[in-house]
Parts: sequence; structure tokens; C-alpha cells
Amino acid sequence: MEQKKLKDVVIVGGGTAGWMTAAGLANGLKGKYNITLVESDLIATIGVGEATIPSIRRFNDILGIDETEFIRATQGTFKLGIEFVNWGRLGDRYIHGFGVIGQETWTVDFYQYWLKQHLAGKAPGLDHYSINTAACLQNKFIPTQRDMPNSPLGQIVHAYHFDAGLYAKYLRKYAEARGVARVEGKIEDVVVRDADGHIEAVVLEGGRKVAGELFIDCSGFRGLLIEGTLKTGYEDWSHWLPCDTAIAVPCASAPELTPYTRSTARSAGWQWRIPLQHRIGNGHVFCSKFMSEDEATAILLQNLDGEPLAEPRPVRFKTGKRKQAWNKNCISIGLSGGFIEPLESTSIHLIQEGIAHLLSHFPSAGFEQADINQYNRMMNDEYVWARDFVILHYKAMERTDSPFWKYCREMEIPELLQHKIDLFRSNGRVFREGNELFAKPSWVQVMWGQRIRPQSYNPLVDLIGEEEIQGYLDEVEGVIKECVKVMPTLSAYVQANCAADKMPM
Repeated sequence: MEQKKLKDVVIVGGGTAGWMTAAGLANGLKGKYNITLVESDLIATIGVGEATIPSIRRFNDILGIDETEFIRATQGTFKLGIEFVNWGRLGDRYIHGFGVIGQETWTVDFYQYWLKQHLAGKAPGLDHYSINTAACLQNKFIPTQRDMPNSPLGQIVHAYHFDAGLYAKYLRKYAEARGVARVEGKIEDVVVRDADGHIEAVVLEGGRKVAGELFIDCSGFRGLLIEGTLKTGYEDWSHWLPCDTAIAVPCASAPELTPYTRSTARSAGWQWRIPLQHRIGNGHVFCSKFMSEDEATAILLQNLDGEPLAEPRPVRFKTGKRKQAWNKNCISIGLSGGFIEPLESTSIHLIQEGIAHLLSHFPSAGFEQADINQYNRMMNDEYVWARDFVILHYKAMERTDSPFWKYCREMEIPELLQHKIDLFRSNGRVFREGNELFAKPSWVQVMWGQRIRPQSYNPLVDLIGEEEIQGYLDEVEGVIKECVKVMPTLSAYVQANCAADKMPM
């Protein structure tokens, strides 16, 4: 029996979320649906999410985007991980590097062999066994060498730093070339059908109506449709993630590009540093209950690499998510659907997953509730998985220097996250829940970096003699060291392969 198909999709809001959605649907729907994006030039987008995780490459690849062209167009650089400063204790530093640690093994994870030797004082830090992390420490970069699958050079995993505004502009051009219609205007009313409460149209200033059958809310924190119209409700997670404000400011570039985002813990939050080709993106995320906006701004401005290029701009938020990502004929994607602070660069990934799950559950004109329920279950999982990984950074630390960190150290946390911490503390075990975003190496690096110390290791490690284990570790460390030697610096790689035109001042 042939389904009755809907024809008209309306996206409300531009920015990264809106234009990612428009580009993803333009590609996925093959020109068979009418896609309209409504945005107003008078409404500014947030535009602070400039760091990504490796999943962004899959999105770009599906769209057929050329990486070199994309890097140039967005003033982008490459990212191999995130450096955390002052998180476990004041003075601590560690890197959460993407990709594998050591070599993939079948029975026992590589890091378990390392754990035995390290606990015995016979192996250096975990960073010696990750090509991504070792390269970060020397500001080196090269993409995965696909013709060298058995070498660490074939295991490099990268993401990007880019200008979010330029990325939205780039995707707008992509989407419009594939039939997406952009309508300029500020929405002043939303028309809802009496019969079933579905959204029928948005009304712009001046009276123009933009009608549709499926509406996608990319209107940012205000959630114009999903909350303003449909009153969907919000699940507040600020008791676990208490930061509620960010001060953002770009500054002049440093002489050397670094292939990682830096997160430096402050007394009531943390500061980000994101290096682009034309500038450095900076921000101070903090909890207003423990620090004033003036104090947070002063701390940020005192810790920049160069002169500020704009006035510091506050962004206020509440961590959490909509109770339903999809309600009636409206789907919230991006900040309208929820927000987890940018500590592990998950915001753009959650946009991407919202688009991917929409394409997997794309509705007919009948909007089957079973499809809606499944979409909501899957998006709930995506947010919870990202949430718990971010909470880990706040809970697992030994700082005692401020009331904020005392609160974080003592707060109750979600049961599954506590289980993961307990599991690691016992014998260093980590298990991945379903298709959760962060894999074992990520959990291991952050838990170890945040000073969670296992009492012991997987007993199956002892099936191999200590001398053989030590030789195994030494070989992996040595090979990684030699590989990093031949890699160019990130600055040299960008200059030789994808340098962008200089931005006008």
C-alpha cells in the first residue's frame, strides 16, 4: 500500500544547526521534497561552537564535501584531541586524544597491559601509547595514511576547529545549490491546527505565511516552535552541570598552531581556547552562583594569547534537553533541543545525530507515533551519553580550592555514571553502552586524567609474562615516537596544503 508522503519541510532558524539540517536534508532527500529555511538577518546566532569531534568528518563525507576546500572556506585547522589543564588538581595536564591507545587486541584491552606496568612503576604515562596524543604534545599533524593500515600513521583520527559562522555560510551555499529555498524574515506568529495541534505555518512580519507539513526548530535556546508554541517542556540538568554562562571573545593568533582544543579549569568553571587560521576562539564557561560576570570576563581577558578582536559577549544557558525532541510535527535540532556545555565539543555532533536519526525515521504525512517515540528514545540516549561523559570531568577531581569545585566533588551523579567510575576503580574496566558516543579510549584517558586510580587490572593480563608485556609496550612506544618524528608541524601542514585567504580586518 502506497504511503501518503508529505511534501513541504520548513526549517526555522539558520546558523550551524539550521544550515547543517538544510544541507543534510538536501542531500538525503534527493530533491524530492520542498525544503524552505526561514531566518532573519536581525537575529544573531550563538556562533561559539567551533571545535568538533571526529564524527563531523562522516557528515562532511556523506555530503561529498572536499576537506581541503572546506578547511580553506572556514579558516579551519585540524584537531587531534583536547588538552585539560588544572582539572584533576591545580598544575595537572592531560590530553584526551582521539583514536586508539596502543594496538587493538581481542581478549584484553591494550591499556590493561599498560596499567599493570604503570602501577608497578615500569611504564610511562598513557600519552606515550597514542599517536594522536604524542603528536599533540609536539604540535605535529598529518591525516591518516590509509596506505599504512598497520602503522600508527594509519590510525590517526582527526576532527576540526573552524569558524562556525563561515561553516554555516558554506553549508548555505551547498544547500541552496541543491534546491533549498531561503526566506528572510522575522517570525511573529505560528499557526496551529485546531484538529490535532500540529503546526500549519509560520507568519512573518508583514503577514507572509510559510506553510509546511514537517517543521524543524533550529531557533536556538528560545525554541520558538518546540517550546514557544508546543510547550514541550525542558529537563533541567543544571544540578549536575551547574555552569550557566559563557563569555566569548576572539583574539589574535599565536605564532604556532596547536592541533588540540585547550580547556583550562578556573575557580568556578573553565576556559576554552580554539585555534583557527585567522584567530583564536576563547571563552570562559562559569557558574553565576559562584562568580560574577565581571570577574569571569576579567579572568578571560587576562588569559588570552593576543589582543582581543571584539568585545566580550555573554551567552546564558541552562544545561538539559527538551522532554521530547520530536513533538507532533515539529523536531528540535541544535540548541532548541537541548544544550550540554562545550567541554567535549559535542554540540555539533548532537546536531548531526538529530539529522541522521530524522532521515532514519523520516515521516509520512500520517506521522506515526511509533516512529516519533523511537526518535525520542534515540535522541534521549545521545544526550544522556554526552551528558554523563561531561559530568565525569566535574565529579572526578581532587580540587579543594573553591566552593564551586567542592560542590562538584560532593554532588550526587547519575547511577550509570557512578557505576562506570566504580568499575574503573576496581580493575580498570570500561564498557561501552550500546552505540554511545565516547568509546573506551576516551573514558580511560579522562578517568585516568581526572585521577581515578584502579586498584588493580584485568587478571587475564597475567597470562602473558611480564618481560613479554614490557617488550610489547616498549615496541609500541618506540614505533609511535618514530612516526611522530616524521610528521610535519600543524602550521607547516596547513600552510602547504590548505591555507585560507587572509580575512579582512
